[in-house]
Amino acid sequence: MIHTGDTHIGYQQYHSPERRQDFLDAFERVVSDALDEGVDAVVHAGDLYHDRRPELPDLLGTLAALRRLDDAGIPFLAIVGNHESTRGGQWLDLFERLGLATRLGRDPHVVGDVAFYGLDHVPRSRRDELDYQFDPADAERSVLVAHGLFTPFAHADWETETVLAESNVDFDAVLLGDNHVPDTADLDGTWVTYCGSTERASASERDPRGYNLIEFTPDAVDIRRRTLETRPFAFVEVDLAGDEGIERVRRRVREFDLEDAVVIVELRGEGETVTPAAVESFAVEEGALVARVNDKRDIDDDADLATDVTFADPDDAVRERVREMGLSSAALDVDETVRASKVADSNVRDEVRERVESLLSDDPDAFVAAERESDAEDEDENSEGVEDVAVAEDVETAEDATETAPEATTETDTDPETTTETDSEGPAEPAASRDSSLGDFA
Repeated sequence: MIHTGDTHIGYQQYHSPERRQDFLDAFERVVSDALDEGVDAVVHAGDLYHDRRPELPDLLGTLAALRRLDDAGIPFLAIVGNHESTRGGQWLDLFERLGLATRLGRDPHVVGDVAFYGLDHVPRSRRDELDYQFDPADAERSVLVAHGLFTPFAHADWETETVLAESNVDFDAVLLGDNHVPDTADLDGTWVTYCGSTERASASERDPRGYNLIEFTPDAVDIRRRTLETRPFAFVEVDLAGDEGIERVRRRVREFDLEDAVVIVELRGEGETVTPAAVESFAVEEGALVARVNDKRDIDDDADLATDVTFADPDDAVRERVREMGLSSAALDVDETVRASKVADSNVRDEVRERVESLLSDDPDAFVAAERESDAEDEDENSEGVEDVAVAEDVETAEDATETAPEATTETDTDPETTTETDSEGPAEPAASRDSSLGDFA
């Protein structure tokens, strides 16, 4: 079987339509490999889409790829990640109703002698409610597919040991999504593995992208790494001496093959002031698809600035802050609408008002604040969650926020990229309930 995840279809990275297509192309290559290999199943560990409102070309591309699998008799088994999760019906539920996918959960889905179970992404503040109880199956092997940052890997906030200890099913393997760094570990006889992302969703993801090819035999679980051919990235590091500037950067950039590549230029050392726009336009003239400059000199000399997010990535700093605030699902919806490049600047105000009015009439609970991440780490000192703000204040604040939207979505802004290869800053939902009503698709 193929274990993939974090495909992030629909991500218009660097505001580039070509990069948006790249993410769909990578998913299609996974499907092509599945057909060529004749695998028994394709398992997706969450974040099929980059956000909760994929656009029509992304949906049509996904449907076409899933139909290819269906025509070949290869089941597509998947769970819901944090980026694509909605309050009601999930896009995965739609694909399931069309007969093109199976949403994994507590009930087993058996392929051959392997029973597959699923655990959607659950916000950290809601995990104490989980009981990890599944419906046992009469199968030789049992596999759990989950989305989150699990131990024993970096940036973990979810204990795999707890899941395994409290589960009533003895899992042979745990197939994970969310961390874009592929990795594998053995926890007391249970294989735990991340497949990594299929495209570079961050400039920090320098290693080749790919997926896992897993074979279950009577005696072992064989996990092998397969790489995908993706758009080239050129990582150009320039260490500037005191009297060096733009000309030194240009000479260094010319040393790389830039044809149709994404070029990431990192400036270190001392040297003269270098305008990012001058470097980026030069790289594009030399054949690059898009270029971005990360001037590390902006923060290296500031000992008081202790952060992993540079000011070359402003939207990442915003996303990190939003993730920590414990906002309600309604507030997250407004934030996404204001900052998403898919909504035209002139339409943001009307879009926000329409969504808030809809939530007020259909889902008042959406305005209840989630627990802050900092609060979740010290639950003994916390009280119950409170309302975000009064409804009138919510609407007024949202409208005020839209006034700054044009600036936030201009193409001249340096594009945001995360500084770690984890990817859990997407919109967190208040619960991981499985609601197949498909109300969101009406």
